[in-house]
Amino acid sequence: MSKKLPKSEEYKYIPLDDPALVWTTYDLGCSAALLTAGFEVLSLNKDNPHKSLFVFKRTENIDGAVEDYWSGKLKVKARSYFDNIKMLKNRIYSE
Repeated sequence: MSKKLPKSEEYKYIPLDDPALVWTTYDLGCSAALLTAGFEVLSLNKDNPHKSLFVFKRTENIDGAVEDYWSGKLKVKARSYFDNIKMLKNRIYSE
């Protein structure tokens, strides 16, 4: 039995090259921290064989979370952070 999503949560197309709708980084640590803080990874772009681009859904507070990460102020659960690093690495090296 499938659960019907409310109208606000229905799927919609998000262009992955529009900086107004997405936030991107090549940094694994920052990506794991954002994921642990509750931000949504939309895509993992592996076009470049030497690095992977993490694409996040842009929200009003993602820039603040990134600033907090780089300044050492972002607080996340350590175990979840480590698990998310492993999960992202698995996504990078699979396929």
